[in-house]
Amino acid sequence: MIIEPRTVAPGVVLRLVTPDDAADLARAYSANRDHLRPWEPRRPPEFFTAEGQAARLAELTELRREGRTVPWVLDDEREGIVGVVNLSNIVRGAFGSGSLGYWVAADRAGRGLATAAVTAVCRAAGDELGMHRVEAGTVTVNVASQRVLAKCGFERIGTARKYLHIDGAWRDHYLFQRILHDREPH
Repeated sequence: MIIEPRTVAPGVVLRLVTPDDAADLARAYSANRDHLRPWEPRRPPEFFTAEGQAARLAELTELRREGRTVPWVLDDEREGIVGVVNLSNIVRGAFGSGSLGYWVAADRAGRGLATAAVTAVCRAAGDELGMHRVEAGTVTVNVASQRVLAKCGFERIGTARKYLHIDGAWRDHYLFQRILHDREPH
């Protein structure tokens, strides 16, 4: 299935990641290391290198081929990659669901870019992938991400205690979902 790139802001395209993005992803993750630290697992030093990203992209490519993940980047025509959106843990059939994760660069936060990207991914998930719902989780103190999800039509459905190991500790998360459609599963 082909998922077309989408313009989500002036000069910024949401597009599928490619193996050629390794160096730019390493640059983007390195530049935003402190910004992302409170919201992500601790990363080994090689994660922030082109080689580390190339290995990660090879894994993501295989997961995409298997239909289990769809990885996107936010590509600014002047600055390169300024964010990432992943739809992972995709389950077909009666569940028709996937898990959403995303981030935007620190200098792009609060400008609507995450909201536009999440909206576009939800549209692709429902229209192009035929998914019924998308779920997301945020660390309980990540109010900015919770606002993005609310703007994009997600509802809070619960709290998961010690849900993910984030920034060196097991963290509680709020869980959200967005129902995309009520069509029969594929």
